[in-house]
Amino acid sequence: MTTTEKQESKFHLLLQQQVRSEFNASQQYIALAVWFDSHDLPRLAAHFYRQAIEERNHGMMIVQFLMDNDIPVSIPSTDEVRNEFDEARELVALALAQEREVTAEIENLAKTARAEDDYIGEQFMQWFLKEQVEEVAQMSTLLNVVDRAGGNLFEVENFLAREQVGDEGNDPSAPPAAGGAL
Repeated sequence: MTTTEKQESKFHLLLQQQVRSEFNASQQYIALAVWFDSHDLPRLAAHFYRQAIEERNHGMMIVQFLMDNDIPVSIPSTDEVRNEFDEARELVALALAQEREVTAEIENLAKTARAEDDYIGEQFMQWFLKEQVEEVAQMSTLLNVVDRAGGNLFEVENFLAREQVGDEGNDPSAPPAAGGAL
């Protein structure tokens, strides 16, 4: 495949769009973390600050993949984020919906790579598919805990202090991130 063909690939165009999605997710997680932080919920805040870094790293993994394959990269701007919430459940439900949306995007990327016979691209997407299973599971768990706590967010804080939710971005099989993972 020539550089011109690479630039015209639907898969590579979707990867560029995914960088934006990952950065959008990162920015939204910062907004959630700040909300929790401003409501004196340090464990929830720390959880979402970590999530923001993880999403940023995912975007930078895609950037590195594009650069490694001689595909021009344009760093996108991000969309507006939601900052106003009435209750903690809204934040976690938003995070779960966001992860489900990203999962659909990642699945579409994998299907597109396969349809274009881009075996390297398809292999690259396998890690992201595995990661999205973990991301959706962790947000589902957190939403269940918030619901079971019945409005007592200190119970959620205790749960997060006691239990590890997610892998905290420490996956040695993860693709390299441009500039290094944070």
